[in-house]
Amino acid sequence: MNRIYDFIRRHPTWVDSCWAVLLLMISSVWFISSVESDSEGLPQGPKEQVAAVPIVLALCLVVALRRRAPEKMLVLTTGTGVAQVVTHVDVGPANFAMLVIVFTVASRNIRWASRFALGGAVAAPTIATLRWPEENQTLAGTILGDIFLTVTFVLAWVLGDSLRTRRAYYAQLEERATRLEKEREAQTQIAAAAERARIARELHDVVAHNVSVMVVQADGAAYVLDSAPDQAKQALSTISGTGRQALAEMRRLLGVLRTGESGPDGASGREGAGEYGPQPGVDQLSELIEQVRGAGLAVSFTIEGTPRPLPSSIELTAYRVVQEALTNSRKHGGPDVGATVRLSYGADELSLLAEDDGRGAEREMYEEGGTDGLGHGLIGMRERVGMVGGSLETGPRPGGGFRICAVLPLKAVH
Repeated sequence: MNRIYDFIRRHPTWVDSCWAVLLLMISSVWFISSVESDSEGLPQGPKEQVAAVPIVLALCLVVALRRRAPEKMLVLTTGTGVAQVVTHVDVGPANFAMLVIVFTVASRNIRWASRFALGGAVAAPTIATLRWPEENQTLAGTILGDIFLTVTFVLAWVLGDSLRTRRAYYAQLEERATRLEKEREAQTQIAAAAERARIARELHDVVAHNVSVMVVQADGAAYVLDSAPDQAKQALSTISGTGRQALAEMRRLLGVLRTGESGPDGASGREGAGEYGPQPGVDQLSELIEQVRGAGLAVSFTIEGTPRPLPSSIELTAYRVVQEALTNSRKHGGPDVGATVRLSYGADELSLLAEDDGRGAEREMYEEGGTDGLGHGLIGMRERVGMVGGSLETGPRPGGGFRICAVLPLKAVH
């Protein structure tokens, strides 16, 4: 069936031609039967019988080409109707084409043709009633018949115009959906690019911090190499460990670091050049929690497992995820919201759970991309976690509120 529907949509003229052939066959049978039975259908004069042939053919042609050239077929129908009135060729099955062309023209976005078809739909039944009055028909019956035909033609025009309006409405909806989708994709790409740039800037400082530690340790080792060999050996060991950690972080960051960013003078565009301070990590989470509590958000903070030194990128990611989660709780949790943060040290991974019991913002966060329409916070969070090879789950919390769960691998990614 789908193939048949596709064929009909792709070849409308062929379908209309089949209907035109069927109409021609019915009209031919009616014409022959009328002549043979000497009925009141067609006038029996030879002139009328000869004129009926081109009129029937023209009306069948109207049905065949109604969708390919609706305006031309409307003009042809009008001329055929006038010829039919002049030659006194009686109304037959072929005149159904007039009803069809009224519907077709009304369904198109051609205003003059639609108005002309409406005028013809109102006038044609009355003209036919006056030109071919039925014998032994009362005045009331004639009026009712005329009204019935007029309503039928007008209804065909109304249906066609309704189809035109519906098509225009659907086309507008599709255009709007396409435009909104493109705008949303563009906004998402801009947000992701901006977040990648910010992450690259922060993580560049992390790598630079490791290098600066190596430089300081190397200078110190060179200074005490002769006077304190043990201290120099310890400094070299620190340099070796820091260098390995920096290489592991650079492998993680290689896919997201920016390229080609430069300032007006061709410099790297890095903010705060020469100032390489350590980035916040899990050790600073307690300070962050106290700061959030001071802002009025009740937070419960627990640590499971045995704390141990972590790579700088993991610590920074954990800190930023918790920071963003608590920020969302303050913004979207509503009044009297409480939050819980749990940090779990595993053998090969660091797990973070941040959730609140507020009203949440599920609709804005998921259906509209955030209350600002962009959802930069969640996008940035996923970028951070994905950059270190971790996984992130976000969503509504059973019983109300919002939950964010992140798992960060502790083994180096090679």
